[in-house]
Amino acid sequence: MDEKVLEEIRFHQDVVNKDANSPLYQIREKEIEISGRVLAAKTQSEKIVADARRAATDMLRTAETDADKAAKLYAESSIAGAESEAAKLREQITVDADALKNRLDKRHSEAVDAVVSMVTSV
Repeated sequence: MDEKVLEEIRFHQDVVNKDANSPLYQIREKEIEISGRVLAAKTQSEKIVADARRAATDMLRTAETDADKAAKLYAESSIAGAESEAAKLREQITVDADALKNRLDKRHSEAVDAVVSMVTSV
């Protein structure tokens, strides 16, 4: 049993044996009443603290889950953006290579003519 409960039982037994109207009895009765209120307030505050801790734990868990989701979405978005940029670069490289090839083809015959004319003029 709780010590407070035992104390109250002893007090009430003493009261039965003594005068209930004495000032000491009335003071003791108020002490027990206040002690009960303090115990109730303590119990209530412990419950409030426990509830707050549970709520904080839930908030933290939710925040971590949301952060993980946001990080995954950002990573996926970044990867998609990088893949799109890579595809554009590959496409541009192909266009640039084709343009260079066309310029090379045009100048190839000119270069061959220049070489032939240098060899024949010597």
